[in-house]
Amino acid sequence: MKLVTFNADGKYRLGVLTGDENHVVDIQAAEVSFNRRPYQPFRSMLALIENGDEALDKLRNTFGRADQGQVPDAFMPLDQVALMAPIPEPPQMRDCMCFEKHLQQAMDQAILRQAASSDDPEGAAAELRASGRFKIPQIWYDQPIYYKANRFAVAGTGTDVVWPSYSHFMDYEMEFGIFIGKGGKDIPAERAREHIFGYTIFNDFSARDAQMAEMAAQLGPAKGKDFDNANVMGPCIVTADEFGDPYDHEMIVRVNGVEMSRGSSSEMHWTFEDVIAHISQGETLHPGEFIGSGTVGDGCGLEHGRALNAGDIVELEVSGIGVIRNRVLRND
Repeated sequence: MKLVTFNADGKYRLGVLTGDENHVVDIQAAEVSFNRRPYQPFRSMLALIENGDEALDKLRNTFGRADQGQVPDAFMPLDQVALMAPIPEPPQMRDCMCFEKHLQQAMDQAILRQAASSDDPEGAAAELRASGRFKIPQIWYDQPIYYKANRFAVAGTGTDVVWPSYSHFMDYEMEFGIFIGKGGKDIPAERAREHIFGYTIFNDFSARDAQMAEMAAQLGPAKGKDFDNANVMGPCIVTADEFGDPYDHEMIVRVNGVEMSRGSSSEMHWTFEDVIAHISQGETLHPGEFIGSGTVGDGCGLEHGRALNAGDIVELEVSGIGVIRNRVLRND
């Protein structure tokens, strides 16, 4: 199933997309029509996840019984509602670096940008490469690396993203991610997939110039990532049982309708199972927490030496999930 959080008449509601994706079923409205009372786990996406398999099974049953002719008020045209992030305020967010190609190409671009200010850019770039400062550190190969993101800076598809006044290099990042379904601690990698509720698309908008400056202090990222609507998710959560092999999906970027890159989740060096096992060492994971994959190779403007411009429309597509689409604006 493709589960969504949508806004209709100023209220956030839990919904399920119909097979043709032309309508969303207000699952609480359908439940009330059948049983004359609301079902508390249907009050939000987070409540659904927190209530486990029993609530998800009931949702499947309610959705299966729903028929537009019988419960017309529960069916809403998709183009008449606003899709929010699946969980508008996740309990926790972590973003990883699981794709080696992205990391290497980002470092190569950092070399070129730093060398560009030299009188001999080519020679300066050669010296920087030889210095080893821009080599992927061994720790990245030893364990998954992640940072904790701003859970209050989450937005959905269709939301405008205004980049902060302190930045002049706005970028997108083509990612996808998981929501934890069943919590746990010290989860072994071979059992980790049992803890994944579902999958969504993630655009980790980044103020690159601020990020590069602050990362020189070897702490962060901070303001390079922390600004309103920086973390775009959606358009839905595809439940794990229907997503298939998570490491066999295309990841496509378009800017203003032009394809900029095409990658694959098969390129992940660290899997979500690896990441869950690592994070949960000595630390309890809770239902509804979000974990991002990090950027797929070629999946950001930095890797191509390009920045976004005001008015650009960024589309990220992951096969089997859908598309998130956001316009980038300046406010200065």
